[in-house]
Amino acid sequence: MMLKKWEELPAELQTEEVRPYYDILKKKKVSLFFKRCFDIAVSAVMLILLSPVFLILGTAIKLDSKGPVFYRQVRVTQYNKDFRIFKFRSMVQDADKGSQVTVSGDARVTRVGRIVRKCRLDEISQLIDVFRGTMTFVGTRPESKKYAEAYSKEMMATLLLPAGVTSLASIYFKDEAELLDAAEDTDKVYIEEILPAKMHYNLKAIQEFSFWGDVKIMFMTVFAVLGKEYRHESEEIKL
Repeated sequence: MMLKKWEELPAELQTEEVRPYYDILKKKKVSLFFKRCFDIAVSAVMLILLSPVFLILGTAIKLDSKGPVFYRQVRVTQYNKDFRIFKFRSMVQDADKGSQVTVSGDARVTRVGRIVRKCRLDEISQLIDVFRGTMTFVGTRPESKKYAEAYSKEMMATLLLPAGVTSLASIYFKDEAELLDAAEDTDKVYIEEILPAKMHYNLKAIQEFSFWGDVKIMFMTVFAVLGKEYRHESEEIKL
């Protein structure tokens, strides 16, 4: 994984707010190289080992509700490029015509989808994106264009690297849907309160980036899925 030269970055990334983060990553060439090698090797092995799970999930999703197996919404990744993410569909078809954030008890979630979401199984199909290079194992979660357009100039620094399957922000805000339950306008609350809180950790991750730091976050993610609770340092979000 190599960074483009500064002058080759999209204009929206060539700002004084992004430059400090770029300079930090520019000094991490070895870690970035091993990060990409790790992504390719591990995603390839996991895709092979999990192929039976892919088959079972795909069959269950098709039998449970109408629509495709994968949800291919357009998201934003490295250098502010659009890509179509691979996620096992957990909601009814055309659910994204409404709000693009989900609250607990959301009526759009299917029966199989509830299980898929609870066990985070919808995310494993992103191994395809990791292998392709449109995503990485650890990095800022890919937002839809609607929310990416709300990024501040400093938040744009997270687009110096590919979008990630997991991150510290994902671990700390794994119950994001519950945080949004009491909100009257979920989109407004997400953009104005939750997104900035998550971005605090995403930007901090760039400042402290290292290959072994990524490995640590992957283990934390496994423990979080198994039920371990991690508390973040910022003040509690009140909706």
